[in-house]
Amino acid sequence: MPHLSLRSVVKGAAALATIASLGAIAWAGVNRAAVRHPHRIVSLNLCADQYLLALADRGQIAGLTHNAADPAMSAAAVQARGLHIMGLSAEEILAIDPDLIVGVPAKRSGIMATLAGRDYRIVDLKPAASFDDIVAQIREVAAAIDQVNRGEALIARMKRELAGLPRRPGAPVAVYYQRRGFMTGAGTLVDDLMSRVGLTNLAGKLGKPVLSQMSLEQLMAAQPDYLIVESNADRITDQGTEMLHHPILDGIPRLRLPQAWTVCGGPAYVLAARSLSQQITAGPTRISAR
Repeated sequence: MPHLSLRSVVKGAAALATIASLGAIAWAGVNRAAVRHPHRIVSLNLCADQYLLALADRGQIAGLTHNAADPAMSAAAVQARGLHIMGLSAEEILAIDPDLIVGVPAKRSGIMATLAGRDYRIVDLKPAASFDDIVAQIREVAAAIDQVNRGEALIARMKRELAGLPRRPGAPVAVYYQRRGFMTGAGTLVDDLMSRVGLTNLAGKLGKPVLSQMSLEQLMAAQPDYLIVESNADRITDQGTEMLHHPILDGIPRLRLPQAWTVCGGPAYVLAARSLSQQITAGPTRISAR
């Protein structure tokens, strides 16, 4: 599981499940499977939205998910403006009659069962947990939508931008700390980002799983060098975010990242890595207002 905001973990956890009818849908027919340049592409999850927005011609995109235009969730919300935003019904997909479906539903529903038996071609994207995963998925989506050159150009650009980022010497320890004391472990996209900019993930150092809880007292005993928090955590919105404003945390420098940059793999990975690197270089801030 790549991320790390509790909300995004809940949204994305079920995406790891295998949908029994998937094979039947993918192989049920031959005609659409043979389409080289799809003209009616539908996305079934937020991460697929962002790959399509980066790689496809706008005219190829027939439908994006309801989160695609939400800037709090999608790093490509601006690009999604003017495109068709779908609801959650299989009937809407049937009406579009897509020649390619990218991604699977973010939660179990009747969508795939309703579509079973149709000759829809499907690209099933698992959550990306590293930059290597992102590169592989860019190539997979680009090939499926007949935009291979565009995919390779995006990969080359991302690699160039990442290659120029400095790494923090000394491998200081950081923790991606979230509302209610949840922290993100090894084998996740945020963990990969930390490593890229020269940080050591506290959760990985302690042998914690992908997602675990740590009390304020335990956190202070661990003495991390940095807290990485979601950008919107600067405001107290409920008891879950209130703990991030506890005076005990005042002395720990903070690095801030929008959730939309880390909830999915894709071009936003570069934005997140660059931001972390720049904040470390400039000197991160400490929390002040409560």
